[in-house]
Amino acid sequence: MGKIDKLDKQILEIISQNARIPFRDVAEQCGVSRAAIHQRVQRMIENDVITGSGYNVNPKVLGYATSAYIGVKLEKGSMYKNVIPEFEKIPEVTECHFTTGPYTLLIKLYARDNEHLMDLLNNRIQEIPGVVATETMISLSQSIKREVPIIKEA
Repeated sequence: MGKIDKLDKQILEIISQNARIPFRDVAEQCGVSRAAIHQRVQRMIENDVITGSGYNVNPKVLGYATSAYIGVKLEKGSMYKNVIPEFEKIPEVTECHFTTGPYTLLIKLYARDNEHLMDLLNNRIQEIPGVVATETMISLSQSIKREVPIIKEA
């Protein structure tokens, strides 16, 4: 991808706050044509600057009352290539990161309740070959959720 210019950053800042905003409104705020906004957004999508858009679904409304982060220790770090596909088979796992520090992997999952969480841990996650230990941290409340800041040029 070529360099992201000031207009691209302005567009990103606007649409990251509201992915449903009409291009007409973005164009008006940026002082350019709607076609220019459309072309730039398309280019940023094609170049993986923008990697998604859509709606955020409230997990609680769907019956998932428990959000947890689980540090996973593997027998060998290189086993992550075999373990990741196993996590992909567990729909409640929404994120998985290969990390430094005390855990090989850090996963985020949603469970209906603590009993469901215990079932996922005991009967799914800890049964994956190579997983030797887990440490679970239940999220009591999500205080901040946002996109990365758009760095403005001086």
